[in-house]
Amino acid sequence: MTGLRALTLATAIISTGAFAEGMEISKNGTRDTFMGPADKFTGTAYIEMVFPNNEPFMVNSGKVTFMPGARSNWHTHPAGQMLVVTDGKGWVQEEGKEKVVMEPGDVVWCPPGVKHWHGATDKTAVTHYAIQQFKDGKNVDWMEAVTDAQYGE
Repeated sequence: MTGLRALTLATAIISTGAFAEGMEISKNGTRDTFMGPADKFTGTAYIEMVFPNNEPFMVNSGKVTFMPGARSNWHTHPAGQMLVVTDGKGWVQEEGKEKVVMEPGDVVWCPPGVKHWHGATDKTAVTHYAIQQFKDGKNVDWMEAVTDAQYGE
């Protein structure tokens, strides 16, 4: 790489804010936690915001714990979603397909625009990290609730 190209690249990186003043640590127990709103969740779901979408890292993450019987509404993600299951046992379902068990250590990739839901089984709680990238300032499109009949299928 020529000196001019290296200088141009370094200047571009620095000007985008890619270098912060130092590391930031978000200590366990200090992050905001709230109940999943009834217009987006059925049952009891606790959401802890793990990290927000700050430039240049345009993704966010929440740690979600679903109590038995709890689940998200149907929804899609414009840039997709990654679920990393850490505890318990839950279900995830893509529209038109069978629901699938998810357990600790499982990683679920849901591609952009794929309608799905996820949550606990009827007898067990589940916790996962949900990680979503933003596209045009948006990371989720919420839809209708998963009915008891759909959940029980």
